[in-house]
Formats: sequence, C-alpha cells, structure tokens
Amino acid sequence: MNMIPEKNNITGLVVKSIGGLYTVESPDGIYECVPRGIFRKEGRSPCVGDRVSFSEDRVITDILPRRNHIIRPPLANMDQLIFVVSVCEPAPNLLLLDKFIAIAEYKNIRPVVVLTKVDLDKSDNIFSIYKKAGIDIAVVDYSDSSSVENIKSMLAGKISAFTGNSGVGKSTLLNAIDSSLGLQTGEISKKLGRGRHTTRHAELYRLDNGGYIADTPGFSTFETNKYDIIRKEELSSCFTEFADYSDNCRFSDCSHTKEKDCAVISAVNEGIIPASRHESYCQMYEEAKAIKEWEL
Repeated sequence: MNMIPEKNNITGLVVKSIGGLYTVESPDGIYECVPRGIFRKEGRSPCVGDRVSFSEDRVITDILPRRNHIIRPPLANMDQLIFVVSVCEPAPNLLLLDKFIAIAEYKNIRPVVVLTKVDLDKSDNIFSIYKKAGIDIAVVDYSDSSSVENIKSMLAGKISAFTGNSGVGKSTLLNAIDSSLGLQTGEISKKLGRGRHTTRHAELYRLDNGGYIADTPGFSTFETNKYDIIRKEELSSCFTEFADYSDNCRFSDCSHTKEKDCAVISAVNEGIIPASRHESYCQMYEEAKAIKEWEL
C-alpha cells in the first residue's frame, strides 16, 4: 500500500539503478538515493522509470503508482517500446517480434518497429507486414540523416525503451540519435551468429527534446515469459488488427485459429491481415493453452 508522501519529500524520476543505489532526477537536481528497508519486506523495489518520493536525507520513501511495468530489465512507466530489428545479420525472427509486440499491447505500451541494416538487404517485405497490421514502423538508413531525425522526433517528450536481439544495432542507433551518449557497441559474432551483450544495466538517458530513452540488454527466445504471460482468452486483443473482424465470427468464443466462418481467418485469406502475423498468433495461442494455472 502506497504511503502519503511526507511534506518535505521531493518527487523525482529514477533514471539509473546499480547495486541498490538509485539515481533520481528531480526539478532541483540529481540525487543518489537508497530505498527504505521496509520495501524489501513488502516485496517491492523501485526501478528505472519510476516516479518516487524521497526525503532530504536521500531515502526513497514511496514509489508512486505505475502505469505499466516490465520485469526484465525492470522498467516502469514506459510510453513506447522501440523494437529494433535488422533485416539481416542477424536474420529477423518475426515470431519473437510478434510475441514482444503482443506483450507491449497487453501492457498498454505503444509498440514501434525500427528496421536497421537496410543497406545490406531489402526491407520491403517486413515493412509491409507491420504497416498493414497498423503497427508504427520506421526504417533507419544512416546515409539519410532524415531517417534518424524521424525516429528522434518519435521520442520527444516520451519515455521509450529500445530492445531487440543482440547485434541488431540498438547502441549504434542510439549513438546516431544522440552522439553524446557514447554507448558501447559490439560486433556480431560470426561463430554464434548473434551479437555479444554490451549493455549491463537499464538506464534512462535524457534527450534535448525532453524525451528519455533506455538501452536494454538483448533478449532471447528463452526470456519472453519473463516479461509477462498472456492468457489465451486475452491474446487476440493483443493483435490489434483483429479488432475489426473478431466480432463478426460465427462463434462468440472463436479462437481465430481454425474455426469455420471465422472473420479473422477470412481477412487473412483475403490478404487484409498478414499471414505471418496470424501464424504467430496461432503458435502463441497453442503455447498459451499449454500454460498451467499455477504458472500464472
């Protein structure tokens, strides 16, 4: 239960967390703070993106209500999740991307897809899939500075997290958006076919347009359930392109996977809903069916 902030407390934004020490940005300065001991007993702790109250002796006394929260890396109050996807090296994994887009929708965080390495391969197919699905998508081409400016404008006044498989170029993109960040970049391992993890903790970086960005560790197919678990009954609402059709199915409890007279499947067959998106949905639905109640 949240406490009422004390009169002399200061409110600020947690922008960094390392080893139990929290960097909090407030209107009158930046402070290094520690949390109250009772938080551990209550099974909660501040995380990057939290709005918190802290005392004059730099003790965090309260964590203000969150709009959303992801577990790994721990981030709160995100406005948007930027999914950085390379068109090659490493090859895009659309199922994994669709899983994370669904989680973003489930948590009411705006998903944005950014395609990189378009100088090495074509991006038209992936671009058309997500454009048709109604998901915000952009292409970054470092030979065209306006493409970087376009992404930077998306970040103005918002808290955004950048994520994607290691090696897709997250840090390179962030450095292009703001060269003062100086984030470490890692080359793709030819042997493993994926990048080395170069980001060790979550941290918000302030941009000159009022936005904050978080560079986060790369994710893998084994970590998706650490973000959240979506029940099968809730899954279709996380594929927003289904919304115009799901109420027109013959059966009110239609799963949109194989039923007769399913309006969603008809839209897929007509090319209105991208086939790859529906394939991802069907696979995720089967995985959700296999989840035991105790896992939730």
